[in-house]
Amino acid sequence: MELMIPLKNCPGWPYYSQIYSYIKEEIKKGGIRPSTRLPSTRLLADHLKVSRSTTQMAYEQLLSEGYIESIPCKGYYVCTIDGLVHTGQVQGVGISSPAGPAFGGKKADSAQWKVDFSPRGIDLEAFPFNTWRKISKNTLVDDNKEMFATGDPQGEQSLREAIRVYLHSARGVNCQAEQIIVGAGSEYLLMLLSQILGTGQVIAMENPTYKQAYRVFDSLKYRVVPVSMDRWGMSVELLEKSGADIAYVMPSHQYPTGIVMPVKRRQELLAWTYEKEGRYLIEDDYDSEFRYKGKPIPALQGLDGRERVIYCGTFSKSIAPAIRVSYMVLPGPLLDIYRERVSFYASTVSRIDQNILYQFMSEGHYERHLNRMRSVYKAKHDVLTAGLKSFEGDFTIRGEYAGLHLLLTDKRERSEQMLITKAEQAGVRVYGMSGYFIHEEHNTYPSTVVLGFASLTEKEIREGLELLKLAWGL
Repeated sequence: MELMIPLKNCPGWPYYSQIYSYIKEEIKKGGIRPSTRLPSTRLLADHLKVSRSTTQMAYEQLLSEGYIESIPCKGYYVCTIDGLVHTGQVQGVGISSPAGPAFGGKKADSAQWKVDFSPRGIDLEAFPFNTWRKISKNTLVDDNKEMFATGDPQGEQSLREAIRVYLHSARGVNCQAEQIIVGAGSEYLLMLLSQILGTGQVIAMENPTYKQAYRVFDSLKYRVVPVSMDRWGMSVELLEKSGADIAYVMPSHQYPTGIVMPVKRRQELLAWTYEKEGRYLIEDDYDSEFRYKGKPIPALQGLDGRERVIYCGTFSKSIAPAIRVSYMVLPGPLLDIYRERVSFYASTVSRIDQNILYQFMSEGHYERHLNRMRSVYKAKHDVLTAGLKSFEGDFTIRGEYAGLHLLLTDKRERSEQMLITKAEQAGVRVYGMSGYFIHEEHNTYPSTVVLGFASLTEKEIREGLELLKLAWGL
């Protein structure tokens, strides 16, 4: 088929974004029907008089979101997608737009290692200390007694509004500031959520998953059921059999597998919630800001037309773990329960810190910082992926398009523990996939190690890879 795509010379809206948006909208409206074969990237590029890389970027974004699929030796075909809801994203926003699991963890002590490929670290060298110091000073320069009084238990209205604006433009989240609750870390917010939901429910979690979130649920006396994943994310068939009422998912970049959940699977999960009253999805949108191919994937919450998604985010990865500011967006029905039962809990983030963060966001510093960090992390990511080219004969490399870590799966059937031990003997710390399973007996993955790169310099990444090549006999 031919695609008549009206391209416009619009500054800030590149051609590949226009092609992506046009095809996506046509699929959603039914103008391009399921199973339709699309023209090849070369033919489309010739037809539109653009470079082939332009059409490739558009198709790659559609592939990553699940609107189309690539069938080897046949071409690109439109996927079957029913009942889509518009996310409310602003046209053109997101190509360079901003947001770890939302539930951050403690970074391991790396003093004993030559190189520590920790997946939990971030780069603090690029943190805008001078800007943060100036805002902090200005916040306290006047005798602002109000800052020292008890504030809104949900968090300061100004900060919640700034978060709402950011979430809508960058993540496609549809909410009002009154739905947002600000808290000092995920543990507090999950504790608050348990007071709202009650502890009688069964919670399903992707397996493997972010273990800190599991520990929190377990400490709150929830029954947690691990649900296996296929290549698209949590299996809805297994979720149905689990008996769960709540499902905790990371659709934009699953931790630790790096799976980006396509639109069809997101719809299937939403359909699961709609089948029974009281079912909800907890969406942990922990590092969606950092994509290296295409634009950020819109949040699952933006597809939800019946208020069944509880959206969680954090500033731990995008700013710094020590900021200790996370947020949760409650659906309307749960917001009513919050006000009735638990609104007496005081906010756990000081008003001073909230005001500093508000100014950091509202004055444009946050957006500039995110853009800077994207550039920093992409440079490190590119060094790592380039260095791993020589590993491809022995390892399958995954997760290279987003996030702050990659996965290496051994092709030679060596044990995970052997790979870790050999790396340790060379002074390099790597992390095994088996450590992310709720119950180790459910680990069906072949030997896989996790390599994080955010806290390393480019020199350290190169050094670490050279040491791993020697340790693993590559």
